[in-house]
Amino acid sequence: MLHEEIKGEIKNAMMAKDTVKLNVVRGLVTAFMNDAVSKGKTPQDFLSDEDALAVITRTAKQRKDAIEQFIAGGRQDLADEDRAQLAILEKYLPTLMSEEEVSKVAIAKKEELAITDPTKKGMLMAAIMKDLKGKADGTVVKNVVDRLF
Repeated sequence: MLHEEIKGEIKNAMMAKDTVKLNVVRGLVTAFMNDAVSKGKTPQDFLSDEDALAVITRTAKQRKDAIEQFIAGGRQDLADEDRAQLAILEKYLPTLMSEEEVSKVAIAKKEELAITDPTKKGMLMAAIMKDLKGKADGTVVKNVVDRLF
């Protein structure tokens, strides 16, 4: 299980004296516990791989947003710190689909649902995101859907 694997990484990071990885892994384990408690489980319960991936994806998105904010605020040092953390998080995430692959799925889904009206863009976007959950970045899907209309 992904949750157990990441929890085990704490010891490895401590032995390697890798403070960046240690901070990221500890943060993930804390986020896993918070997610478990919010779902009515105990903090000791392990999350399913699907739930763990959702937490990691959310954390990675927060890092990306923080990097943008730090760069906009002229804090390159903090942006570099978050980039290092993001690189560690991305090791646990599955490889996301390319824009070309998403485009093929979007075109097929548009034909399947017979959507021609641009006001139904949200419905198409929701259907694609449901099919590609965890496999594609939402921003990429949105850009592809916008180009279809």
